[in-house]
Amino acid sequence: MSYVKANHILPEDLLKELQKYVQGKTLYIPKEKCNHQEWGSRSGERKRIDQRNRRIKEQFNSGTTIIQLANDYFLSTETIKSIVYSKK
Repeated sequence: MSYVKANHILPEDLLKELQKYVQGKTLYIPKEKCNHQEWGSRSGERKRIDQRNRRIKEQFNSGTTIIQLANDYFLSTETIKSIVYSKK
């Protein structure tokens, strides 16, 4: 995340209004919902995890135990349970 000086980008009247609420602090302004991206969508990590979870479900449905899956994927048994029992 990069920081930008407010007085370099905001109109003076808006800056004065903001100063009524906060001064000398870092202020995070979130993106609008329509511009929000899901976690991992840019890096491809979300896709990789979804593929891994599909493989885990397939293996579980083919008879691999939760303990074996946890060992194979280096995950806790609780994480494996949440993957194999999810409706996704």
